[in-house]
Amino acid sequence: MADLEIRAATAEDIPAIVGMLADDPLGAQRESPDDLQPYTTAYARLAGDPHQHLVVAVRDGRVVGTLQLTIIPGLSRRGSTRSIIEGVRIHADERGSGLGSRLIEWAVDESRRQDCQLVQLTSDATRTDAHRFYERLGFTASHVGFKRPL
Repeated sequence: MADLEIRAATAEDIPAIVGMLADDPLGAQRESPDDLQPYTTAYARLAGDPHQHLVVAVRDGRVVGTLQLTIIPGLSRRGSTRSIIEGVRIHADERGSGLGSRLIEWAVDESRRQDCQLVQLTSDATRTDAHRFYERLGFTASHVGFKRPL
């Protein structure tokens, strides 16, 4: 994995990121790689927020993975800062290569650098393979999540 670079995403990375987000049954239903405007707008908001870290993994000049790390200061847990890992995607050609573990390790290390006391993530209930992956990396299924569309 020495030939792998994990770096901040740029606007030029948006098509590759969206392509990975759309490359599974759930993503195919909710992502739209043919219209990048909403993603470009969202990227501008992310890039302007120091608590947001959208990163890509690059190998041989090609984006092969991505995730978003959000830092959230809070009052609960005695004023703890936490981080949330979201949007973890690995290019189909790279799945099983250890790249996902490297990206999560990066996010955990960055969370420590940001003085977080807790790192958390959510995963769709149907992504059972992802759940096993996160458990192997030391995450525990500890909460029940709820969502409300707006």
